[in-house]
Amino acid sequence: MTTQDVRVPFLSLTPGDDAEALRGAVNRVIDRGWFVLGPELEAFEAEFAAASGATHAVGVNTGTDAIALLLRGLGIGPGDEVITAPLSAAYTALAVMMAGARPVFADIDPERHTIDPGAVEAAITPRTACIMPVHLYGQPADTTALAAIAAKHGLALVEDAAQAHLATCEGRAVGSFGAGAAFSFYPTKNLGALGDGGAVTTSDAALADRLKRLRNGGQRTTYQHDEFGVNSRLDEMQAAILRERLRRLPAWTTQRRALADLYRSRLVGADVHVPREFDAGHVYHLFVVRTERREALRAHLTAQGIQTLVHYPKSLTRQAALLSQMPAHCPEAERAAEQVCSLPLYPSLPHGDADLVAAAVQSFTG
Repeated sequence: MTTQDVRVPFLSLTPGDDAEALRGAVNRVIDRGWFVLGPELEAFEAEFAAASGATHAVGVNTGTDAIALLLRGLGIGPGDEVITAPLSAAYTALAVMMAGARPVFADIDPERHTIDPGAVEAAITPRTACIMPVHLYGQPADTTALAAIAAKHGLALVEDAAQAHLATCEGRAVGSFGAGAAFSFYPTKNLGALGDGGAVTTSDAALADRLKRLRNGGQRTTYQHDEFGVNSRLDEMQAAILRERLRRLPAWTTQRRALADLYRSRLVGADVHVPREFDAGHVYHLFVVRTERREALRAHLTAQGIQTLVHYPKSLTRQAALLSQMPAHCPEAERAAEQVCSLPLYPSLPHGDADLVAAAVQSFTG
């Protein structure tokens, strides 16, 4: 599909109603001349923590680093196992490996697409140190059940909330159920920077302090490196940009939910499966449908000028980079990876365009 053929793009990353504010934020940082670990980051950390229902936030370079450093901050590393979801971006599991631990995959609930609490409990071994659900597509995992399992077995609960900014589970903010949560600010995320970025949220002051050391070379004070750390700091430019976008995030989330409601109402009777919404706290980072004839559906939509993507076409159990971890067979995740298709959904998507997408899906015969 050429640019000229596109009627409905999958996503638009060009700043829209926030463009002027972003230019002001960039100029503010340039004029101040302070680019790393400065007042913009401090302000963003406080604002993001408050928005996320946490006491502390620690800005880092990526969402991947957020997971790895959070695990390290909890003392999880070599010899430990972290039970996590096999349907996710590979970075979820790679971050576990970065911390020195082994990712163990427990299969997903086939309808919710998030990790199945029953499969989690079955995967626990004496080496298990942590349960790490992924709030996939913005749909919260069954975190209440997972927190109960973690408490029963004396395990840490860490949430991969990279796709779940402002999401809630049973009215409670994601990230508030366990030791902490990892967020990504990659440009495509609900709260996206103009580059890479990530953060950990936690209500544990000691853990937050340790994470601030770990992200900055293990330094307690300048040139005093007390432990092995890394160089992973959310810079001032991105922090300033994220501050402006955080103010708009509640309204953007409302727009995402309205578009999802439109799709759900228009796709009744379509020859695809529309996974149901399990929790009103779903923030719709992505809107997926499922069909055994995914490529035919995508070709049908492409022919009508509608872009789609696949998140994610291969279960982590089948990724070459993870085969050394001896992943368990996860048939529901592997089946979902072969069937899911993501439709266009972003805050500035006109409702008329969403209607076109829904009509095109309705005209597909699977």
